[in-house]
Amino acid sequence: MEFTIAVGLPLNSKSIAARLFWEAFSAKLGRLMRPEKKALRWLEDVIDPAFAFGAVRSDGTLIGVAGFKTHDGAFVSVTLADMARHYGWFGGTWRGLLLSLLGRETAAAQLLMDGIFVAAVARGLGVGSALLSEIKAAAARRDLAEVRLDVIDSNPRARALYERHGFVAGETSHLGPLRHLFGFRSATTMVFTRAPIGGNRQT
Repeated sequence: MEFTIAVGLPLNSKSIAARLFWEAFSAKLGRLMRPEKKALRWLEDVIDPAFAFGAVRSDGTLIGVAGFKTHDGAFVSVTLADMARHYGWFGGTWRGLLLSLLGRETAAAQLLMDGIFVAAVARGLGVGSALLSEIKAAAARRDLAEVRLDVIDSNPRARALYERHGFVAGETSHLGPLRHLFGFRSATTMVFTRAPIGGNRQT
């Protein structure tokens, strides 16, 4: 399957991106964000293509996305106003507060990953690796020293991919009783550090 990596998302593909996001992360967020129809409408509303790279098949179909976050915005932003618009003020408030527990702040000299996911039909074809390579290239273009992400304990396949791309595991955070809500027990921060100018870059 031939594909290219594009800046942003193809025109009119936010609904596809929302569906792919939900398929990838519903085990983590499903209990909190269901019903599915509302979750998909919320995702389609808040996804910002300006903070993403898309893997696009030769026929124009979106088959993978890597989102990122900077001080200027994020691929998926969580605000109480957006949550309330889709879940009502009560439902939106408690969901938003719980989601904020998973929030990660950007740090100086770092590009923060905001989700990476690939369509089931395209897995094993190098799409995830190509998206990660583009994220690392984006950090280089911004002269940022590091790329940071979190990987949950129930996704060893993703962690193996990150390790192959030079990401190194750091601190692990445990959810405690909230694991019953979010569907995972812990998340490990992983960081890719660019080699100094003139040195050998990690791959």
